[in-house]
Amino acid sequence: MTSTVDRPDTTPRADGSLPIRLLHDRVLVRPGADEGERTSTGGILIPATAQVGRKLSWARVVATGPNVRSIEVGDRVMFEPEDRGSVELQGTEYVLLRERDVHAVASTRHGNDNTGLYL
Repeated sequence: MTSTVDRPDTTPRADGSLPIRLLHDRVLVRPGADEGERTSTGGILIPATAQVGRKLSWARVVATGPNVRSIEVGDRVMFEPEDRGSVELQGTEYVLLRERDVHAVASTRHGNDNTGLYL
């Protein structure tokens, strides 16, 4: 007797959307370029494998579940890199988070018609 395992459809879509539908309060993000090697202000190259004490990471939101309230697709969010689950879709590495694991959402720049932000 032969059993078959259903595998998810990971073929690229014409509109560029991902072949995945997130559930509940899940957020799918694509980590930025700051995940790899970086250079200090003094010009020293710091490898990606260097241990840095609890450094938070930034990523761009590519999909959200139906119960996500404070985050939208396209937002740039800050999260703890240790609290993540990675997944590869269409050859690109993504990170799956819960909305509560996101520490901050980057604010958009205000145009010249606004009075600005005051402290």
